[in-house]
Amino acid sequence: MKKTCLIYCLVLIAHCIPAQDLKYYLPDSVTYDPAIPKPKDIIYHEVGEWHATHDRLVNYMKAIAAAAPGRVKLETMGLTYESRPQVLLIITSPKNHQHLEEIRQQHVQLTDPARSASLNIENMPIVVYIGHSIHGNEPSGANASLLTAYYLAAAQGKQIDELLGNVVVLFDPSFNPDGLQRFSTWANQHKSKNLVSDPNSREFNEVWPGGRFNHYWFDLNRDWLPAVHVESQNRLKWFHAWKPNILTDHHEQGSNATFFFQPGVPSRVNPLTPDRNQELTAKLGKFHAAFLDRIGSLYFTKENYDDFYYGKGSTFPDVQGCIGILFEQASSRGHLQQTANGLLSFPFTIKNQFTTALSTLEGAKALRKEFLEYQRDFYKRAADRAATYAVKGYIFGDKNDKSRTFHFAEMLKRQQIEINHLPDNWKDGEFEKGSAYMVSLNQPQHSLIRAIFEKTLDYKDSLFYDITAWTMPLAFGLPYNEIMTPLSMGAKVETLPVPKGGIEGGKSEYAYLLEWDELYAPAAVYEMLNAGLILKVATNNFEIPVSTGNRKFDYGTILIPVKMQKENSDKVAVMVSALAEKYRLKGFAVSSGNTNTGSDLGSSRFAVIAKPNVAMITGPGVNATDAGEIWHLLDQRMNVPAAHLEPSVFNRIELNKYNTLIMVGGNYSELNKDKLKTWVQGGGTLILTEEAISWASQNGINDVKFKKAKSPADSLQRLTYVDREQVDGAQQVSGAIFGAEADLTHPLAYGYNQKTISLFKANRVFMEKSRNPYATPFYYGTTPLQSGWVSRENKEAIKNSAAVVVNTVGNGRVINIADNPNFRAFWLGGSKLFMNAIFFGRIIDAASGRTGD
Repeated sequence: MKKTCLIYCLVLIAHCIPAQDLKYYLPDSVTYDPAIPKPKDIIYHEVGEWHATHDRLVNYMKAIAAAAPGRVKLETMGLTYESRPQVLLIITSPKNHQHLEEIRQQHVQLTDPARSASLNIENMPIVVYIGHSIHGNEPSGANASLLTAYYLAAAQGKQIDELLGNVVVLFDPSFNPDGLQRFSTWANQHKSKNLVSDPNSREFNEVWPGGRFNHYWFDLNRDWLPAVHVESQNRLKWFHAWKPNILTDHHEQGSNATFFFQPGVPSRVNPLTPDRNQELTAKLGKFHAAFLDRIGSLYFTKENYDDFYYGKGSTFPDVQGCIGILFEQASSRGHLQQTANGLLSFPFTIKNQFTTALSTLEGAKALRKEFLEYQRDFYKRAADRAATYAVKGYIFGDKNDKSRTFHFAEMLKRQQIEINHLPDNWKDGEFEKGSAYMVSLNQPQHSLIRAIFEKTLDYKDSLFYDITAWTMPLAFGLPYNEIMTPLSMGAKVETLPVPKGGIEGGKSEYAYLLEWDELYAPAAVYEMLNAGLILKVATNNFEIPVSTGNRKFDYGTILIPVKMQKENSDKVAVMVSALAEKYRLKGFAVSSGNTNTGSDLGSSRFAVIAKPNVAMITGPGVNATDAGEIWHLLDQRMNVPAAHLEPSVFNRIELNKYNTLIMVGGNYSELNKDKLKTWVQGGGTLILTEEAISWASQNGINDVKFKKAKSPADSLQRLTYVDREQVDGAQQVSGAIFGAEADLTHPLAYGYNQKTISLFKANRVFMEKSRNPYATPFYYGTTPLQSGWVSRENKEAIKNSAAVVVNTVGNGRVINIADNPNFRAFWLGGSKLFMNAIFFGRIIDAASGRTGD
């Protein structure tokens, strides 16, 4: 009993001990090169005494590389949005460094079935990518990188020499530099000399949006597959350049937990991940367990976390012959926090992360040949998987929107997926050569291609850590087809051609017409409006002569009447032509307003477009990622500035300068609802998404009724206590894809050419269709589910519900979008709907949004 109490006390002491020097962390059986600077020499404090800022972290990595050139090489992968360097250390033995490029090339050949069979792996080094703190406010990983870098550079003796001789370490000290800098500043500025451990203290409660996210408030741990953000793109170049065997992803979890390492929940592993992957994950886990046992740390596996969505750092490798490993350390958030397990110190969290970095490397060395053989075998079997799979390939492309097609193809090539042009004899009218591409499944990235293109409707489990579907062609809003017969393809696409725009017919003295179908049409229109041009939008379709003959134009066509402008025709021509080229738009010069069919150009069917002056409500209670997606869309893609107003600011300022307000999912209890309603009644356009619709309904701002999903308990007589998590969790809509039927004549549908629009739903906002037959321009039919998992009760509620409802409130409009049209910035298929709400919301006929009493 006394021995048990002693062990318990020692564990508690280990949790709360303040780090005085490196002895607390480092193995005591190793000697270290005194020429290698210790972290304190460069960052000016002991590891764990303060939160290392990103600039100091980088300074230390530079110092290590300079002091140990035989072992360490520093590369700059790129810069973040805030121009912070993303650095990568390549750490291995001096001998390996002398042949580093040769080692890299030989290693990458393991992923090429045509060359891998002849490779001798007997002495081939294993490649391990160690990455830290992709969530900036989970800092123990990045701070532990100081220790791991020091250990790998300074340790001496046979053990380290053997390790570095057999392992090439790709060492990424901070996946998310901007977020880490933001959080470290917060934690440090609230640290007391006498450490405060009360979880209610300001140190442990960041202000919105917190340090988790990157500059645009995105969760970078969901961006490995789409790679929308510069941080992901920079990192992926190195991932694919080296094709590591193991990738570790050091995270933090709730403060009352212990430590998690994979494998995760067995029933939530993506079926495209081979069983051998999980076997090797478990083998590596034995090393983590042994190392954590050695320092007395508690841990758990096979619970809570899954391996399903391939956009996460620990799952992305699993579909590419690599093993992804998730580490989750209970977070101290600050420097010392009281938890259910006692006092949890920042140094203790760092020690666990450092320990599992060492266990990973030891396991990699011991299992080196097994991991190398697995990688070779994974890609070697790609041809067998392709031969037995019914689908032989895919064709995709939108002849009306070449920019979306380009970005989709760009994503595929970024992931080293081979794509081909259509063959010369192609005759299918839906897809045109020059605006569509083909992808064969008979290539090394077979599994990743399926992860991108497949729809999924069958699942082993009903609980998910993240989304359940992400079928990329649906997300991009692209027409695509499965090819079930042997492929006849055109030439391989070596360099992806960038779409070109321009004005057909040259300069006009009368008018120009721009088609609204292209992704970046809103950006061009905003730039013209901002320059003072008068623009109109067609609310009818029409046919008119252009330089190449008669041409049909659809709803949403942009009219630029030359003689209505303040500038002369030469300046107008230069501006319109330049913007058409810049934003890859197809435009036409016309010499007359007389149409063959439909409305003439002087008709009232062409409505004047007002320049959007946009503000978005942000701050406490608002879903930061939803708001960030809109910020990114407007700022990075559309070059439309938008003010970010916190509720306290909204409540005190004049709103006259804004004609468009955006509210995403969240809690707006501090917002002045009467002021908001008065603004809408005065003629403003209010765009609501997800839970913001429910808030507006509760406060009398919109006129939306809701359907309620039945509870599974309604149909069951008795439920056991242990079933609660499974039953209740299954009622969450984790994220699935639904096809909304669109009224293509409605202003909110301008630019769409497919009647079914794929939208992403991750909420339980089920709107009833409006009583006004014209006020529900997007709705879900009887079988809207396209891909993903949803419970029977929620599926019934979604059926025949409204996806978008328009309300007329006084002189203004409220546009209610039940789901997230901008999900994670790769849902380009919903961007048009959202931009239509911004540009055309105010031209929606008032009568079409009224419901009466």
